[in-house]
Amino acid sequence: MPEPGSSPLLPSPPAVVAHLGTPATPAADVVRQASPALERILRGPSGLGTAGLHLGRRAEPPTPPETEAPAECLQIPGLYYHPVAEPDPVRVEEVSRRIKDWAVEEVELYPEEWEGQFDGFSVGRYMVACHPDAPTIDHLMVATRLMVAENAVDDCYCEDHGGSPIGLGGRLLLAHTALDPLHATKEYQPQWAESLHADAPRRAYRSAMEYFVHQATPSQADRFRHDMARLHLGYLAEGAWAQTDHTPEVWEYLAMRQFNNFRPCPAITDTIGGYELPADLHARPDVQRVLALAGNASTIVNDLYSYTKELASPGRHLNLPVVIADREDVSDQEGYLKAVEVHNDLMRDFEAEAAAVAAACPVPSVLRFLRGVAVWVDGNHYWHQSNTYRYSLPDFW
Repeated sequence: MPEPGSSPLLPSPPAVVAHLGTPATPAADVVRQASPALERILRGPSGLGTAGLHLGRRAEPPTPPETEAPAECLQIPGLYYHPVAEPDPVRVEEVSRRIKDWAVEEVELYPEEWEGQFDGFSVGRYMVACHPDAPTIDHLMVATRLMVAENAVDDCYCEDHGGSPIGLGGRLLLAHTALDPLHATKEYQPQWAESLHADAPRRAYRSAMEYFVHQATPSQADRFRHDMARLHLGYLAEGAWAQTDHTPEVWEYLAMRQFNNFRPCPAITDTIGGYELPADLHARPDVQRVLALAGNASTIVNDLYSYTKELASPGRHLNLPVVIADREDVSDQEGYLKAVEVHNDLMRDFEAEAAAVAAACPVPSVLRFLRGVAVWVDGNHYWHQSNTYRYSLPDFW
């Protein structure tokens, strides 16, 4: 697969910044010094033959980013995160145009009345922020189609566009065959192939996976199928709890969220970057722990920013603040603030484990992959924080 040698010069990653504070006082902006190993991840690999692995080199240190997010962004006091540079507007515009053409023309993803919600999702800005090292727009589109397809399955099968826990297992199984194809007899294979066009989620999965397989290696494609099976297992657990009106223990909820999770997205950062983390290195237990922690921290970010959106939706939605408040018998405010602490612990564990892997296995592809995952985590937070169309915050401060 081609290296991004001809990609435009992109800014170096920002300094590691945490926003610390207490519920009673405004958050104080504190610049944290990254450990040498973590700085090594953020810089990318160095040494003979690694020049093509960088987003771009500067002759002098980059200007430190602003420590405060723009005024239009949502602010969660005490949340530990790293600000990122605004994504390239030219790329954002082009990805946004292409993904809408794909959704409307290729897969007929949504009816006309959902157009505003599709535009408000701002998926182009999301994916450009998460994958700044993508060598081409085509690479970015691979991630963008998958993101849109995954959300279509969640919305239409599980959530607010007709989703229901009743019959969810059957729907997910059939949708998963768009990613991991059925191998049947000649008599039944055509019926399965026709079924992949039966509804919008399956059409989206089938098309997005075709583009992904064209870009990915066989090992990367198999890895992705495994991560998507994890995701679908998490959907099933949450659906089962909804059917039985069960509120899980906090640790049980976190176990579900480790599967119903963003993990498939950062895990393909090497495919989108135009390189491969070899399967034997990807399978290392310490690399798997880094991916799990990155996915968990990113997913709790979603719980925090979507809290009021879910409260306003029909039915009862499980998220970490709700589960903590219920199971630990504390107020809604205390549950939310405790969830912020859980997120921060996950983020710091992720960074510590990533630094340990970088020190133990300083292979260029490993270092680049760790850096890509870290950048994805930061881009995911940026999108949630800046998407005021979708999200608002509770009045807990």
